[in-house]
Amino acid sequence: MKKEVYVAKLGKTVGLKGHLRLVIDTDFPEQFKKGAVYVSNKNLILTIKEFNNSNQTIQFENFEDIDLSKKLTNQLLFTTYDETRKNCKLEENEFFWFDLLNCKIIEDGKNLGEVVDINRYPSADYLEVKTDESLVEQGMPKSFLIPKIFDVYILNVDIKNKEIKVQKSLEILENS
Repeated sequence: MKKEVYVAKLGKTVGLKGHLRLVIDTDFPEQFKKGAVYVSNKNLILTIKEFNNSNQTIQFENFEDIDLSKKLTNQLLFTTYDETRKNCKLEENEFFWFDLLNCKIIEDGKNLGEVVDINRYPSADYLEVKTDESLVEQGMPKSFLIPKIFDVYILNVDIKNKEIKVQKSLEILENS
């Protein structure tokens, strides 16, 4: 299994039967279910034996005692893009961040740049865009942020063709 998507960190042990505190760093806690497989940052393949969402504890197969599970403390859990797609259900206008990366930002047929990151702020998520080189040569900033707000800035997301159609974003770029 490849390490592609970071989803959680393992905390301290809880009790004597090998349960660990789970610090979830994903919008999809439902992916932590019995039988799900993850890889740690130390390349251990870990299969969930038990997960309790109410108290955020997890137990892995073959780590059913405190001494064994103490070795897992502070390790990071990763999954693959395919497993994430399989185990996480998206609502309308929701996308995986890894699918949005490298999408071209298009406004009125003009390429404004490419998504290089997603920044999370309390008010909204923002697409961090590396400005197209031709616009940088015209004196535009090298990067800018677009609020991920549908119908205001984002018109359409086409993951297959790696394009995001936008409006009012050229104005943001020009005023950055």
